[in-house]
Amino acid sequence: MIEFPSMPFEEMLRSVKICERAGSNPRVSDVVYDSRQVTAGAMFVAMHGGTTDGNRFVENALQQGAVAVVTDSEPTWQKIRGDHPDFAVALVDHGRRALAEISANFFSHPERSLRLSGVTGTNGKTTTTYLLESMLRSAERTSVLVGTIEYHIGNEIRPSPRTTPESRDLFQLFAEGVAAGATEAVMEVSSHALDQGRVWGLHWDTALFTNLTQDHLDYHGTMEAYFEAKAKMFMGTGSAPPRVAIIHSEDEYGRRLVPMARAAGCEVVEFGLNRGDIHATDVQLAANGTRFQMITPTASVKLHTHLPGPVNVLNLLAASAAAMARGLTHDEIASGVEAIACVPGRFQTVDCGQPFTVAVDYAHTDDALRNVTRLARLLAAPRSGRVITVFGCGGDRDRTKRSRMGLAAGEGSDFVVATSDNPRSEDPDAILGEILPGLKASGVQFEVEADRARAIRIAVGAAHENDVVLIAGKGHEKVQVLRDRTIPFDDAEKAREALLQRYGESAGSGRDARCS
Repeated sequence: MIEFPSMPFEEMLRSVKICERAGSNPRVSDVVYDSRQVTAGAMFVAMHGGTTDGNRFVENALQQGAVAVVTDSEPTWQKIRGDHPDFAVALVDHGRRALAEISANFFSHPERSLRLSGVTGTNGKTTTTYLLESMLRSAERTSVLVGTIEYHIGNEIRPSPRTTPESRDLFQLFAEGVAAGATEAVMEVSSHALDQGRVWGLHWDTALFTNLTQDHLDYHGTMEAYFEAKAKMFMGTGSAPPRVAIIHSEDEYGRRLVPMARAAGCEVVEFGLNRGDIHATDVQLAANGTRFQMITPTASVKLHTHLPGPVNVLNLLAASAAAMARGLTHDEIASGVEAIACVPGRFQTVDCGQPFTVAVDYAHTDDALRNVTRLARLLAAPRSGRVITVFGCGGDRDRTKRSRMGLAAGEGSDFVVATSDNPRSEDPDAILGEILPGLKASGVQFEVEADRARAIRIAVGAAHENDVVLIAGKGHEKVQVLRDRTIPFDDAEKAREALLQRYGESAGSGRDARCS
């Protein structure tokens, strides 16, 4: 961690749209949006959030030593003015946008020293960002990576609390990256972040759209609102629109986005498996990877990746398009592709020497389940193996996709074990009840087991030679979130335990091929 110098309150408000301003002009040592993180000398940004209102905690922030407050609440403004007439305070219309602008000022606009590449869409964001980062590394460029699994600052790896952090934390990551020599930033950009303004003020050099399928309707309400949130990235998020928009135009929402991005002034590059400015031919799929020809407007490039399946061909095309937009050569792209052995939790195999495949994947939408069971079938079919799938649906999330996920799992598998996947405040059995109609409609043989560890043991115990056991939903996650507690839970570890239980110590002679 590096130390950042204090700054006068007035300077931190530079270019921020202020409704009213009063009080003194103290030097501010930090920007904080969580009152529990306030230390003496900090500024507290009190803003309305999705689940709580930071304005409720202003007094806590003052007691902990905050020397300035920015609020998006008129009553909070009035109360501070009445109770603390000389206190430094500002009233703004939009708390999260103000937080982004203030944070950019405090951290000396590190984003201006980086070329930003943002990836949005329902599926494929993580793998695409990992691939692009690897390509940039092959060109000897240092990057900041921000995403679902972890954050990277050059070679330093940090845990990721959320896919796209609040702007204050994002600008700190950028500043630390610049100090470490980074010239690029590669980000997963969630629809929540776009809708809430967490990436406000950022100018994307390249913006990528992977696809849009049903997810997060518990937040957005409708697919149209979900699409509109994603589209904001291509219209400009408080700054100019992206220089280059890279769009999967075989996706129906991608086709809608193409003319919108062009109208906004972006250079548009379309990609797809079979058509687009960048597409693939001569695709050769195997269990240990994929080979294909990438067709670009200027060349045909032979690529080999250790990542299996058609979905990863799409991810590679997207990342390659972004890499070309960032000025990389075809050789640098090919080298970056070859360097990635796997992406944590994305069809990540667990190999203990057993005569069948066990893979852990993050698939948690019906579209992702269809894709990953299709890949499992591709690997199992040549030797007449079966596909056995373990999956569940998250609690306190979009309930309308549960039956659809049951149908997708059933249609793509020979045997399904339905189980729990972060039930949160909901009753796991009630969630399973909403999955069952889809499973039954598929006609697949299935079992229901709410205990996820036991469900994994059932699936591993049922597997025969050449089968593929797919454990879907959690991927890289290391916990199970229950109503009253959060417990450690790693699907790959539970699968390994199940294999050891079935085969004894002899199973340990194999290679546990998890990403590190």
